[in-house]
Amino acid sequence: MDEDFRKAALEYHRLPRPGKLSVEPTKRMATQRDLSLAYSPGVAAACDAIVADPDAAYDYTARGNLVGVISNGTAVLGLGNIGALAGKPVMEGKAVLFKKFAGIDVFDIEVDTQDPARFCDVVAALEPTFGAINLEDIKAPECFAIEAELRSRMKIPVFHDDQHGTAITVAAAISNGLRLQGKALKDTKLVTSGAGAAALACVDLLVSMGLRVENVTLTDKDGVVRSDRPGMLPNMARYAKATNASTLPDVLPGADVFLGLSAPRVLKPEWLHLLAPRPMIMALANPEPEIDPALVKQHRPDAIMGTGRSDYPNQVNNVLCFPFIFRGALDVSATTINEAMKIAAVEAIAHLARVEASEVVAAAYGGSAPVFGPEYIIPKPFDPRLILDIAPAVAKAAMDTGVARRPIKDFGAYHRELERFVFRSGSLMRPVFSAAARDPKRVVYAEGEDERVLRAAQTVIDDRIARPILLGRHDVIAAKVRAMGLRLDIGGAVQVLDPARDHAVFEPLVPDYQRMAGRRGIPPESAARRIGTAGSVAAAMLLHAGLADAAICGGTADWWRQIQYILPIVPRRPDVNRVYALSALIIPTGVLFICDTYMVVDPTAEQITEMTLLAAEAVRGFGVIPKAALVSHSSFGASDSESARKMRRALGMIRERAPKLEIDGEMHADAALAATIRERAVSDSQLSGSANLLIMPTLDAANIAFNLLKAAADGLPVGPMLLGMSKPIHVVVPSVTARGIVNLSALAVVEAQALAARGG
Repeated sequence: MDEDFRKAALEYHRLPRPGKLSVEPTKRMATQRDLSLAYSPGVAAACDAIVADPDAAYDYTARGNLVGVISNGTAVLGLGNIGALAGKPVMEGKAVLFKKFAGIDVFDIEVDTQDPARFCDVVAALEPTFGAINLEDIKAPECFAIEAELRSRMKIPVFHDDQHGTAITVAAAISNGLRLQGKALKDTKLVTSGAGAAALACVDLLVSMGLRVENVTLTDKDGVVRSDRPGMLPNMARYAKATNASTLPDVLPGADVFLGLSAPRVLKPEWLHLLAPRPMIMALANPEPEIDPALVKQHRPDAIMGTGRSDYPNQVNNVLCFPFIFRGALDVSATTINEAMKIAAVEAIAHLARVEASEVVAAAYGGSAPVFGPEYIIPKPFDPRLILDIAPAVAKAAMDTGVARRPIKDFGAYHRELERFVFRSGSLMRPVFSAAARDPKRVVYAEGEDERVLRAAQTVIDDRIARPILLGRHDVIAAKVRAMGLRLDIGGAVQVLDPARDHAVFEPLVPDYQRMAGRRGIPPESAARRIGTAGSVAAAMLLHAGLADAAICGGTADWWRQIQYILPIVPRRPDVNRVYALSALIIPTGVLFICDTYMVVDPTAEQITEMTLLAAEAVRGFGVIPKAALVSHSSFGASDSESARKMRRALGMIRERAPKLEIDGEMHADAALAATIRERAVSDSQLSGSANLLIMPTLDAANIAFNLLKAAADGLPVGPMLLGMSKPIHVVVPSVTARGIVNLSALAVVEAQALAARGG
């Protein structure tokens, strides 16, 4: 970790408020009656119900969606025994993953004791609070005894993720790798480097799936785990060998799987020839694996390799499973997470990597559909199918094995309910960032002196999603970069152009702009001056001339004026009649796309049709299946106003042009978001679940709805995204943040990639 990254990490954790978690109420507290229902005297009714039936706590409290992430800080990440307090940032981070990936609430609890008995007493006493316990970062061998003790004392799931989360992901990878290598698990010879909690859990799970105990050899820093080693716990002694072998190379000959959960560089390149033909090498030490993947590729090209790192294929990452295992367990109020539930998770993860990816899944992977093979044996953590497949599989296994207290009756409805957890915050932009990073393009920023733009430029450089061109005064930008402590390589990775001084670049553009703007009331001498003074004009001209691949304008002046600057230079596509604006809003319940928020004041039915089809195409680009609702003051024919008739006419045209698009209308906004309300109005709606694309009848309705939701629901905006432009250009609003500029930059890069692919 370099010093710049360390500072950025500290700022991330400190601002705008310390930590990564908060507690938010789920009920309104607006009136005296609300208070009397929430607390005294109304709360007594909920208490009485729980006295009569303890399981009623799942109906009247948050317990059924609340996990305790609990640690004593004795084995924190790669930091070791740093103590409970210093481990708290990690526990908060784990809590965020639960929430982001599976909508699960978490209290992180750091217990300041290294006495296993006392730790168990503390955690067991917390059982009434939680629906499940995630033990985290507890050192071996105490972690084995602690988990076993708590599982025996508590009637809720207790899951040590360092053991079982790793084991599930590893088992899925090995299952698929062996399938590709033409080998069966029961005949596989496996050698480990490492015999700690994670390694033993991996081996135990694989044995429960069919691996033979006699085919397992453990090694650790003390050498081969032999039967004459003193002081072994039963879970290690089970695999101890009566052998004279003492070192890792002694036991590698003929091994089909090398499983490393130990330390960097312990597997030497000169030993690779000892492995069996077509081996699997799982080198999972972080941040540096047991062997460099490049060396494996050089010396054993027949091997399939996995690591714990995201910059190599086949990353073994616990986030592939633990949020979704807990989701399934909580949703049936399971009393434990048993072996059958873990195996169900393994099979679901492995199956996802083998099935053909849909267009939406391909978009979630950045536009390139993953194909099952040596470099894709397990899904990526942001695969949108993970929760939809793993949680139901785990829930069903819990039901089949009799540990589900509240079985699911309708798995179809359950699947639809899970869909709302799929895309949240970073998950929405992740596929766009991934696609942009594969082929970064030149993005020109009209307001290059703006501090938000400079911070955004730093991010797009660090994330390798774009090559920035900043418009502005060289000395001003250089001074701000220094004052802000940024690392922008001016003149290297970042190009700076001053429209008022870099005449060699901008003077050749003047005649073209004079021609394009001349019939819009701009005389020739004004055209030359405007290129030098209006950043949006200069940026659009660079894009027009092919000196940039995409452009981000605005942010410091009136949005409409910036649009009027760029439209003569970068017009709409020839196949569309208007340009529209789509905005996305990430709110606690998911993501909403709203159209048209900025461009067309009172669209016709034909324009409603066109904007809907363009917006649905843009939504698919995020890896999201569009579910569109034509929103109105009228609901399914209740009004005969022109506005309502317009939306009804649009619905017919849209269904004719895009019969597979899931859409309905005209309808009230609450009916668009709540299927139960919609079903009370009509019984044959073609829209299922909650709509994620809201098409408004007027710009007023769209803009008001967007800004009300943004403020009331603390929504994170993305956009506005211009739909129908001939080249990738976007205009940001004055309230935009640096993150908003980064998001639009990534979108613009992906649009530029698509344009280049079409030969544009």
